[in-house]
Amino acid sequence: MAAKKSSDPNVFILPDLGEGVHEAELISWKVKPGDEVEEHEVVAEMETDKALVEVPSPRAGVIKALYGEPGQILKVGEAAWAYEGEGGSSNGQAEKGPVGGRGAKAAEQAEPAEPEEREDAGTVVGTMSGELKGVTRAEGRALATPAVRRLARDLGVDIDSVEGSGLAGRVTERDVRAAAEGGGGARRVEQRTEPARQATPEARRQETLATTVSREQAVVSRPSTLVPAGDSSRVPFRGVRRTIATRLRQSVDTAVHFTVMDDADVSALDDVRKRVASASGEKVSYLPFVASAVMRALREFPEMNATVDDANEEIVRHGSVHLGIAADSAQGLTVPVIHNADMLGVLELGRHIAELAEGVRNRSIPADRLKGSTFTISNVGSYAGKYATPVINYPEVAILAAGRVYEGVVADKGAIRIAKLMPLSMACDHRCVDGAAAARCLARVVELLQRPEGLLTPARLG
Repeated sequence: MAAKKSSDPNVFILPDLGEGVHEAELISWKVKPGDEVEEHEVVAEMETDKALVEVPSPRAGVIKALYGEPGQILKVGEAAWAYEGEGGSSNGQAEKGPVGGRGAKAAEQAEPAEPEEREDAGTVVGTMSGELKGVTRAEGRALATPAVRRLARDLGVDIDSVEGSGLAGRVTERDVRAAAEGGGGARRVEQRTEPARQATPEARRQETLATTVSREQAVVSRPSTLVPAGDSSRVPFRGVRRTIATRLRQSVDTAVHFTVMDDADVSALDDVRKRVASASGEKVSYLPFVASAVMRALREFPEMNATVDDANEEIVRHGSVHLGIAADSAQGLTVPVIHNADMLGVLELGRHIAELAEGVRNRSIPADRLKGSTFTISNVGSYAGKYATPVINYPEVAILAAGRVYEGVVADKGAIRIAKLMPLSMACDHRCVDGAAAARCLARVVELLQRPEGLLTPARLG
């Protein structure tokens, strides 16, 4: 949806908060009517189906009215708030929705914004356009969220000297951590216990540790938020959770699911994994090897690396593997994507997976990394459980769930031994994939995992 502008300069119209986002849930107001705000000061916190967004003020002024209450859904193009000033409307449509009512639509006052280059907002997934396109770095003061400022204080970094990589020079968490590690040429904040002594790096680390411990103790000391026995609570479908529910319902209603299961003996793979970790100095899990095996199997079974175009009644088979990795977070399940994953080796896959997991946790992952997958892996075994009946990430036609590795008894050439076994569950859309093809593909994945030396190189080159 195109960003909107209001003909009234004192009315702020909710802009596009990310590609494909047409609405946002109002989480909280950070100001109230009558408050004076500075340029770039956060006015509202909103949640879309892709990110938790802090919406800043594009100008300095006094807040006249706020349109909407926490929990309400605001549409892009609606009035979000208004400033005091002679140019403000006294009885126009924007005045009809102060706190307690819905935001007023400003369609008749809106006009398309000028096209502008889209860029990642750092802590905000997607972009902010329309009224926000004039946002610039405040003179002498960094543009950053309160959470990022707190992190800078904890790490002893002068945030005003950090070069921001986010939208309009916004300083992100990644920028602060890089500065704390010595990058970017940022100044360190002097932390003194007395005028003549400057804190050493070790002292700063101890102070950061003490701050973290005190915060954790404060959290522990808070009253329990558990629901008392016999009571019940209602959790509305909103934000990310509502999007998850909608997409899973679409998958179950559209695809015809069936699941095949098997175990892979990963005893040899465990040895290879440990050798690779020791040689590289990096932490290496089973998941990159599973991904490598899956991508090799998809080359032999191209009907599995496909998506469904139900509108045109077509199955689209893809030449490259754009691998979705199901990742859990406090907000719900997210599936970030490694594009052209079949061009990556095991170590590169591991790095990408770790990067995506971190991006999902702190909600800083770019919007283009959340779409375009052709096959998905769900690593349910990282938590618990062996087998699963995973729901297909529609419009894909198949998904693989890797269970928890466990020790089991296997028969090997007439002998019995204890082996490390990885349970695997593959769900497919029976409209597009036959049961025999799914079983053969899973058998090939198992075979490849049991011959791990061949999994180290990129699948497209192997």
